[in-house]
Amino acid sequence: MTAQSAHSRRLLIALFFIGVATFAQLYSPQGLLPLIAAEQDVSADQAALMISTATLGLALGVIPWSYIGDAYGRKKAMIAAISLACFFGLLAVIMPAVFATHGFELALVMRFIEGFMLGGVPALAVAYLNEEVSPKIAVAAAGTYISGTSLGGLTGRIVAAPVGEQLGWKMGMLTVTILAVACVVVFLRLAPTAENFTPRRVQVREILPALTGNLRSPTQWTLYLQGFLTMGGFVAMYNFLGFHLSAPPYSIPLGIASFVFLAYLAGTWSSPRAGRLAARYSRKPVLLAGNLIMILGVGLTLVPHLAVIILGTVVLTAGFFAAHAVASGWVGAAATAGRAQSASLYNLGYYGGSSIFGYLGGTALHLAGWSGTVLMVLGLTGLATLLAAIVLPKD
Repeated sequence: MTAQSAHSRRLLIALFFIGVATFAQLYSPQGLLPLIAAEQDVSADQAALMISTATLGLALGVIPWSYIGDAYGRKKAMIAAISLACFFGLLAVIMPAVFATHGFELALVMRFIEGFMLGGVPALAVAYLNEEVSPKIAVAAAGTYISGTSLGGLTGRIVAAPVGEQLGWKMGMLTVTILAVACVVVFLRLAPTAENFTPRRVQVREILPALTGNLRSPTQWTLYLQGFLTMGGFVAMYNFLGFHLSAPPYSIPLGIASFVFLAYLAGTWSSPRAGRLAARYSRKPVLLAGNLIMILGVGLTLVPHLAVIILGTVVLTAGFFAAHAVASGWVGAAATAGRAQSASLYNLGYYGGSSIFGYLGGTALHLAGWSGTVLMVLGLTGLATLLAAIVLPKD
């Protein structure tokens, strides 16, 4: 094995583990939301703020962390970001245990800060990768990092819920935080020293044009809205599916219901295939097909039969990730200003939608039951599909 290949292999493994650490923490409360709502005596939408505050923090953190990484180095910034995230993740668990009043509100503040810190990983991981390996290796390596983020999101969900059901939601989240710390240790040991990084401190007057330049393009706006609308709907479905399945007539125990999150693996399967289809044919029809498949899956969850609900969850997940894979790649290719800033704006919309609609899905659940949440998501995805069909060019 050459020194370069060893360097690349270590970087790949390190990025895989930091991807797991980041997204396991971000989504660990999702399978615990019914427990959180019951113990903290809050409504479903208020419990979902445990997700929404963190994703909002991540959305707001992506752009600042990208500039911190430019100035001080990708690896250093990522280590600082993920270490601080683990610390505030621990505080999010401690606050409700220590403070009898306002403990839940303090936990939400800690989750927001935790999310802001987690923003340093998606902001910098791909840039770190592209600087340290050859372009040919980088294409495959980016897939390894994405698989780590996907597995992390899944791990956070299916580890926290069974533990939480037996020992309480705080122990469920704490278990995931400990797992994340172990992954960070692996990253620290394996991530190689940057060999091709050149520090660059961006002047304040350069920041705004790099961001706003992309906002002059209708194509870019539409792609940012794809992330905002479809990710918002996707997270709303996963946030409140546990409430639906744990209620009559299904009354499924939370630990067992959490295994529906295995449907997330459908996205791991569909996203690379969508990328290949878009490269072979065209981006627009693949993105539209992904949205339409998501709409079909969301609709299937209205059928009052457990097997059909699970099938619908698998289908909507596959469709969402197929469309997301195309849209996230398209924003860089269609960038009219800085590519990094274009990606940051997409992430801002993506996680901003997760935060807003991940909360509002609970309001719809409270007002109209599961059908209310489903109709909201159908509206969001339908609007995204209509915008894409009208505005996006044939590519």
